[in-house]
Amino acid sequence: MSMESVSTTLEINGSRSHIEALLAGISADDPDTFDAKIIQNKEDFQLKIVVSGENLATVRSTVDDLLACLGAIESTLNSLQ
Repeated sequence: MSMESVSTTLEINGSRSHIEALLAGISADDPDTFDAKIIQNKEDFQLKIVVSGENLATVRSTVDDLLACLGAIESTLNSLQ
């Protein structure tokens, strides 16, 4: 039996189209290592990503992968504007 003991949350705010593009870009990653959802705020939207794992090294590795992926997506979105 696996017991998750470490978790962290990433929160990114932006326009609906920006947040949806970020979510679409990370959805192909290993979905068993994180949970992501879009939350609508008064002024904008938020992508909330919760990463959970058995130990800090696993969570850190997943967060590193997600940040690299999100950074690449943001670069692409910025170059399209």
